[in-house]
Amino acid sequence: MADSILDSITEQYHSLTKSGKKLADYVFSHTTETQYLSITSLAENCKVSEATITRFCRGLGLSGYNAFKLALAQADRTTDLGDSSNSAEPVSSEDSISTICAKVHAANLLSLNESYALYDEEEMSKAISILSSSRRIYCFGQGGSMIMAMEAWARFSTASPNFVHICDSHMQASAIAMADSKDAILFFSYSGSTRDMCDTLQIASSRHVPVILITHFPKSAGAEFASVVLQCGYNESPLQSGSVAAKVGQLFLIDCLFYGYCSQKPDTCSAARSATAHAIANKLL
Repeated sequence: MADSILDSITEQYHSLTKSGKKLADYVFSHTTETQYLSITSLAENCKVSEATITRFCRGLGLSGYNAFKLALAQADRTTDLGDSSNSAEPVSSEDSISTICAKVHAANLLSLNESYALYDEEEMSKAISILSSSRRIYCFGQGGSMIMAMEAWARFSTASPNFVHICDSHMQASAIAMADSKDAILFFSYSGSTRDMCDTLQIASSRHVPVILITHFPKSAGAEFASVVLQCGYNESPLQSGSVAAKVGQLFLIDCLFYGYCSQKPDTCSAARSATAHAIANKLL
C-alpha cells in the first residue's frame, strides 16, 4: 500500500495518459509549489486542462483538487503541530512562547506587505465605484471567509445602511435571485473556488449583479464571475486553513475599500459614523 500521495502517483505513473504524466512530472518537480496553486494556475503551468487535473485526482482515490493539495501537504514535511515546514513561519512545540509570538508577528507582517504589493489602483478604484453607486451591497463568504464578510459588513455599517450580511449559502442564493444590476456583491473567498460560491455567483451573473471578489487566486473559478478581483497576500498551506495571517491581508483590503467608499460621500458617511458612534457609546459602561 502506498505510504503517501507521491507514492500513489509513482505506482500509477505508467498507466497514466500523456497529459496525466505531464501533470505527475510537474508535481514531482514542484511538490511544494503545487500546494499553493489554484487548479487554473496548475493547469496553465502543466499545459493540461482543468478536467485532466480533476480526473487525475479522482484516479488517486481523492474527491477533488483541494483534497489532492491537502494530501500533498501531508506528504511533505510538517512540524509536530501540523504546520507545513515550507510555510513562511512554521511553528513547532520546540519553539518558546517568545519565538512563537515573533513568528506569528512576522507572518502577519508578511501578509500585510504582500497584500499592499499586490494592490492594483485601477481595480481598487473600480471596486469603490461599484460600492458607491450600488443600492444594496451583499457581503458574502463561506466558512472562515464568512467571518471576513461579517467584518466587512460591520465596518461599512458604521457609515451606511446599504450593506447586508447573510451567512447561510441557501439564503445568499435566494437574496441574489431577487437582486439586479443596481445591487452588488462583495464576496470573500481565499481559494476563489468553492461550490457554494460559484452557485451564488452563477445566479448573480444571470441577474447582471456586479461582483467584487477578494481572493488570493486571481485565476480561479470565482474570478470568472467577478467584475473586480482584489488579491490578498500570504501563501496559506492546505494545512493552515483559516489562518489569521491570511485574514490580515483581507482586513487591509476591507479598510482600503471602507475609506475609499467614505471619500466618495464624505458628508453622509461622516454623519453616519457620528450617529453610530453615539449609539454604541450608550452601550459602554
